[in-house]
Amino acid sequence: MRTRPPTLSDADSALIETCRVRAVQVLAANDSTQGILAAAPGARARRRDYTAIFGRDAAICALGMAVSGEPALQRRAACGLFTLAAHQAANGQMPKFVAAAGREADFWYLGCIDSTLWWLIAVDHLDRSVHPGLRERLRRPVARALHWLHCQEHPHFRLLMQPEASDWADIMPRSGFVLYTNALWHLVKRRFRLPHASITHASCNQLFHPFSAGLAEYRRARLLNDYVLRRARNRELYLSFVNFSFWGEEGDVFGNLLALLTGLADAHTAHRVLDALTRAQVHRPYPVRVVVDPIRQDDPLWRDYMHRHRQNLAWQYHNGGIWPFVGGFWVAALAQWKGARAAQPELLQLARANRLGNWQFNEWLHGRSARLRGMPLQSWSAAGYLLAYAAVQRAVRAR
Repeated sequence: MRTRPPTLSDADSALIETCRVRAVQVLAANDSTQGILAAAPGARARRRDYTAIFGRDAAICALGMAVSGEPALQRRAACGLFTLAAHQAANGQMPKFVAAAGREADFWYLGCIDSTLWWLIAVDHLDRSVHPGLRERLRRPVARALHWLHCQEHPHFRLLMQPEASDWADIMPRSGFVLYTNALWHLVKRRFRLPHASITHASCNQLFHPFSAGLAEYRRARLLNDYVLRRARNRELYLSFVNFSFWGEEGDVFGNLLALLTGLADAHTAHRVLDALTRAQVHRPYPVRVVVDPIRQDDPLWRDYMHRHRQNLAWQYHNGGIWPFVGGFWVAALAQWKGARAAQPELLQLARANRLGNWQFNEWLHGRSARLRGMPLQSWSAAGYLLAYAAVQRAVRAR
């Protein structure tokens, strides 16, 4: 029997449950012989390769399917992970996506670092939950993936290094040491019991939030800290990235949420981050806007490629758009750190966002107007909702 979150009206509870049912239907409809497609098949989706198996999308969908409570989805959760493993590069990297019918694998312009991370996280989670033995079945691809990631790791900081525009925000200028990527790396290290996890943890806090962490002893870390401490303005959130003499203060919401969910943040830091994001109204009108302060065209971090298709202007796409799938991680973080009473209104708002356009489960919304943008019937929007729903249910039971 499902646990009803406290303080909700009957109508609100019905909407939350209806959205759960609709999310299950979206994932079932977007399933294929090779795994979950990024979005519902259609002419526009095919032109934009959304009928492919994306590394990060398929992994996040696998996580949502695992917690869905739906046996049909749980049985199919690992399918896309096998497709990605079959197209793994010889060096161990997982593809950004595998095209429809498995014709080719794409690895993006500068490489796609986070597909490999999300793939490993999904393999481990399914192995622990609905597909015991999966890690052993994928033992060789797992070993190659871990080896490839270790080759991207700084040998002293124990953080992954990356060029810009090479993670989920693939037309954003984050580079060097990136918060989002290294929060995932920290989780991978914990799940696979890799060495130096404590150094990764310390480096994340010392570099991405040197305002509160103990100052690093390593001389090169002290130099990076010195630049930030003298010039940084935003001292409540983790920095989105740190490079040699420049860094990101735009407020990467997804990266900060992952820092809270993957064990980088202690309780004090977690509440500080959530309070700062709440004051910034990233959850309004719908959860959640993925940048606090968009990068504008007069900012030194602006890149010409951000203007491509006029897509990444302020309040759009990765540069301040509202992404419902990230909203799922916002709800999960609230549920973990502030409990059901804080998380349940945001779950309701997330259901309302997915209901827009007659249950479109859209890819993203404009950060100011909330106009529907991107691709409709997006698989990871549905999966993000299922992750949020499960997180609230856990918080309710823990009361």
